[in-house]
Amino acid sequence: MGGRPALVVVPKVPAPGRPWVWHGEFFGHKPAPDIALLGRGFHIVYLSVPDLLGGPPAVAHWNRFHQELTSRFGFAKKTALVGLSRGGLYCYNWAAANPDKVACIYGDAPVCDFKSWPGGRGKGRGSARDWKLVLKVYGFMDDTEALTYRGNPVDRLPPLADAGVPLLHVFGDADDVVPWEENTGLLADRYRALGGSITLIRKPGVGHHPHGLDDSTPIIDFIQRHAARQP
Repeated sequence: MGGRPALVVVPKVPAPGRPWVWHGEFFGHKPAPDIALLGRGFHIVYLSVPDLLGGPPAVAHWNRFHQELTSRFGFAKKTALVGLSRGGLYCYNWAAANPDKVACIYGDAPVCDFKSWPGGRGKGRGSARDWKLVLKVYGFMDDTEALTYRGNPVDRLPPLADAGVPLLHVFGDADDVVPWEENTGLLADRYRALGGSITLIRKPGVGHHPHGLDDSTPIIDFIQRHAARQP
């Protein structure tokens, strides 16, 4: 798609309406929920647009991919998004631009504000290499323009709340890469203030890794409940 590798994992027996799960990044990491959902008839998809960090070019690629899957292959209009770590930027930025195409969002230690990661302007360590990518991909002139930007996931929640998109976040409360207070915590407070629904699963004493849950049932059931059957 647009010169970018696209991957679609097909279930043996597709569920009615062709529900699907779309990964922002790190496809194949902690695959237990995907494997279970494949068994329930979900398709699992990934479009490889690394180093775009959910910026406008990534959203444009995602728009084309969604159009292809829904119009040509009959996938459900609404997808379940999975944002793991930096994948949160991809999922939330695309969702904010396309709230009517999102069944639910599962974030796993997701980046919700690039000032936190890779910016490192809070409690986290940041990443100088990836901060340079933010400036390039988003077209910022300098750090000041990036730091005053109001288009991060934590800033773009009203469309999702208005559309009634349910959220699930799994996070470690000792994460020093993507600190939960600056990402999941801030997003949750703002989403609830808007009347949105978000479920938080805290992992006490856990850092950025390992992702996922020892028992993936809450993740699987969340996606099944909100994405399996659509009008």
